[in-house]
Amino acid sequence: MAGRRSLALVGLLLLLVLTVPDGASLFQQHCVGCHVNGGNIIRRNKTLRLAALERNGILDAAGISAIAADGIGSMGGYGEVLGTGGADAVGGWVWQQAQAGWPRG
Repeated sequence: MAGRRSLALVGLLLLLVLTVPDGASLFQQHCVGCHVNGGNIIRRNKTLRLAALERNGILDAAGISAIAADGIGSMGGYGEVLGTGGADAVGGWVWQQAQAGWPRG
């Protein structure tokens, strides 16, 4: 009985891992064209660097997620393209990068 539970738990964890969006991969696929290394090739003062985010009133991952999903200003929303949970994954990843100073590599 314990073996079946363990196998079921492993299956559930694998399903979870396979269905949780990866913020870094989604960023590479959909965002990096304009936001290389946290920059912004269209509006230079609207970067994804921590100081710029804070200056523009974006104070957490949720703020970034909302913009990724719905857009802001000249940036359109990518909610449908990013898929279920994708905007949150991108927002979390971008926030981590901003706090780390957008390390290269």
